[in-house]
Order: sequence, then C-alpha cells, then structure tokens
Amino acid sequence: MREPTASTGLHNTSEIGRLRQVMLHRPGRELENLMPEYLDRLLFDDIPYLKVAQAEHDAFAQCLRENGVEVLYLSDLVAETIADEQVRRELVEQFLDEADLDGHRVRDILRDYFSGMDNKTLVDAMMAGVRKSDVRGFETGKLADYLSFRSDDYPFLVDPMPNLYFTRDPFATIGTGVSLHKMHTVTRNRETLFGKFIFQYHPTYRSAPKWYDRGENSSIEGGDILVLSPQVLAVGISQRTHEDSIDKFAHTVLSISRTFRKVLAFDIPKSRSFMHLDTVFTMVDRDKFTVHPNILREITVFIMELEEGKIRIREEQGTLEEILRRHLELDRVTLIKCGSDSVIDAAREQWSDGSNTLAIAPGEVVVYERNYVTNRILEDNGIKIHTIPCSELSRGRGGPRCMSMPFVREDVKL
Repeated sequence: MREPTASTGLHNTSEIGRLRQVMLHRPGRELENLMPEYLDRLLFDDIPYLKVAQAEHDAFAQCLRENGVEVLYLSDLVAETIADEQVRRELVEQFLDEADLDGHRVRDILRDYFSGMDNKTLVDAMMAGVRKSDVRGFETGKLADYLSFRSDDYPFLVDPMPNLYFTRDPFATIGTGVSLHKMHTVTRNRETLFGKFIFQYHPTYRSAPKWYDRGENSSIEGGDILVLSPQVLAVGISQRTHEDSIDKFAHTVLSISRTFRKVLAFDIPKSRSFMHLDTVFTMVDRDKFTVHPNILREITVFIMELEEGKIRIREEQGTLEEILRRHLELDRVTLIKCGSDSVIDAAREQWSDGSNTLAIAPGEVVVYERNYVTNRILEDNGIKIHTIPCSELSRGRGGPRCMSMPFVREDVKL
C-alpha cells in the first residue's frame, strides 16, 4: 500500500500547485456500449472509437508522468478497496440497488454473473454495463421472466457509465478532504458509488473529512468546484450544480476547514455548452485565468462567508478581473479569452474545451492540441503548454481538467 502524503492521503490547496498525484480513469468497454439511440440518455453527443480514445488517454497519462506526476487509476483504487470480502459484497448489493433493475430474478442473475469475477474484472464490468447477451439464466425459472427478458428491446440489463473518464465530477478533493457528489442525472449518479467506497473503506483515504455527501437531495458536480487558493473556493451555479447544494457545501467547508474562509459562487448560463464552471473558466497561473468571452458579460458573483455560525451572502460588484484581484489579493489579473476576440473561434474551441486546462504547475498546463487558437494565446501570455491528442476523447465534451482528479498538489504562494 502506498504511503499517504498526509493523514488523509489528500492535499489540494490550489488549482496551480505542482501536481504530484492524480486519479484518472482509462476509457474502457463502457464506450463500446454507447448506441446512437441512447446517446441523450447517457449524456453523449457522439460515439468515440475506443482504441484511439485509449491511445489518446495513455498519451495524457504519459505526459503527466513525464512531468513528475504519479498516476492512479479509479478502477485500481476501487479494486483495492474491496479486497475485504464483506466490503465487496456491500458494493455489489449497493450497485444492484442503484441499477434500476426489473425484478428480483434479474438481481439474482446479475449477482451470480458478478460472483465469479476477480475484483478488478468486477469493477470493470460494473463500469462497462451489462448487456443482456452477457448473461445466462433466464432459460430456467419462470416463463413470465423469460418472456419479459425477450420482449423488451432495450439491450442492457445495466446501463454503461461512459462518462467515467471525466473523473473530475463524481467527487472533488479540497484541502485534505473530499466532497462526494449527488450528480444532476441518474445516469451519472451511479458513478459516485465508487468514490463513496474509496473514501469509506480504502486504507489510505478513509479518514478524509467529507464536505458533501452523495445522499443529499440537491446536486453538485466537481467541474463546478475550483480551489483558487488555500482560503478561497469558487463554485459554479450551473445547469448541474444547484443553489441548495452550494449552501450546504459552503457551510460545511467553512465551518470545519482550518483554512478556507470564503466561497465565490459564479452564476453561469444554464446550458449544455456551459455545462460546468471549468468549461468556461480555469486558473492557469497565480494571476492568469482562461475564460470564455461570453461569461464576461453574463456572469454574477456572490460572496459567501461564515459569520457567527451562519453563511452571509452578498452580491459582488465590479468586473471579473476586479473581483478576482480583490479576493485573491493580487496586484493584477489577466483574463485569457478562449478563441481570442473571434466569435467563431471562441465558440468552436469552447465546444472542444479550449478553456478546460489542467495546470500541473504555476504557469504550466496540459491542453488539447486541437484548440490551436487558444493554445497560441496561452503561449503569448507566458504559459507553458503540453498538448495531447484528442480526436476521440473530445467527443465526450470534456478537456484535460475534466479528465483528472488531483489528489496531491504542492502548496504555492499565491
């Protein structure tokens, strides 16, 4: 078992501190269970070619390793977590509880299907989804069960989880703790079950404080949470993160954390193209940020602080530059526009996540190679970039930040 860097195994106090350890998910068979008829249901716009998507993801992981980052994989962590047989049984039962199954017979057949697998194969099978053609057992039993199985045209007993390679969303590491999320859609909420087990049972991570719990009623997703400094968090009020969840999240973090003092709540447009805050706004250096030009005229920021045990909220006045400069105590702030001043380039490159950069150190980021206009502007502003291939990965509508969950970053003086 690897040694934790802190008692909780987590340390993340900024967006730009040198990245030392990160969790990824290499795309698997779940992408091959995407079908045109069910893309909306599974939150995809297209079907990536798995072989190429895996090669691109491997290039991403190798880029990180070459820059001193230890890469952990979600499926490996879950497999380690369920080494105890009782924990494994508990995961299977909770997975079946949340799989929207049609009757006890299906549940029994799936339990048998999973029982013969080793832990890693089991986790991969859960993530991939279960095709009806994968299982046997309906041939014996009740005629009604068999006819129900045959008459339903839907080809899956359990839906796949194709969004899993966007590891940013199901939970977020903040300081030395973690926020376990209630996702906006049923399709993605099943993903958070893996995080629940890691942070409840994994020997390295089970002592991490919890800033939010997946059992809450209101949704919050990791793409809307940015750790701007050891004192300041940003959260997007978005299509997928709601006001009620931000209230609870802010109160918990500000009450329990030893360092965080305020939350900046960014009210962004509620649409798929502006899915999360990190699709339109990311931090790339101490005083530099990427932005989609549209949010400069459509954004409102609310400041949330704890006073005498209660959250005090006020609407902040001024430009985005002024607000960031004031609350991060900076002399100046540079906003780097995705696509520069071209309406066409901004729209095209925001679609392929030109603003969704992953900082691996102050002023050093990983980006998709296809966003060449934005990448050139980043370099013009003194940012060192590492480009990765993305013809298939980008079909999922997420960039390098979406595909990564930092576990350990070095502290940086902001």
